[in-house]
Amino acid sequence: MNQPRMSFKTVEDPMHLRQALGRYATGVTVVTTRGPDGKLEGLTANSFSSVSLDPPLVLWSLQKRAPSLESFRSSGSFAVNVLGTHQHSHCKHFATPAQDKFADIAHEIGFGGCPLLTDSLATFECSTHSVVEGGDHLIFIGRVERAVYADGEPLIFSAGSFCVPALFPKPESVREASTIVQPAAIQRECCS
Repeated sequence: MNQPRMSFKTVEDPMHLRQALGRYATGVTVVTTRGPDGKLEGLTANSFSSVSLDPPLVLWSLQKRAPSLESFRSSGSFAVNVLGTHQHSHCKHFATPAQDKFADIAHEIGFGGCPLLTDSLATFECSTHSVVEGGDHLIFIGRVERAVYADGEPLIFSAGSFCVPALFPKPESVREASTIVQPAAIQRECCS
């Protein structure tokens, strides 16, 4: 197999760094909160990650120049909605400025008054544990108060494009033993 020719540049070129970082595939989320004035806020983010199981902590980051920054800083809570492929349109919707991003989006209100998107693959309702400065972003660390999940195909983002998951082909030895090892078990084992 031929390896693609690598382009070595210094990290002082922001576009080059962004393209290199984009090779790390991520899931896509919509992070939501309720501002102190009661306004529902939501934005698309792929910076979501787990931090700890004990205590249950997750994180995500937000640009310091984001219009919703003060709402997230002062609310004390947020929800992370993990998008499935069936929610592809939510990604662009919540990445585009609008007066009321929830007007035509099915949702319910959860912990801390945060909107929860209906039919997400997983939702993490969090109280804000801490906020840490990280360059041009703030990193929000949340303590998970409630979590719910469902089966489905996650929406994936990699190299500037949306992708759908595909199970890795089973080796011959596993295919022959397929009556013992079920595909769902392999998927859970790989992805947990």
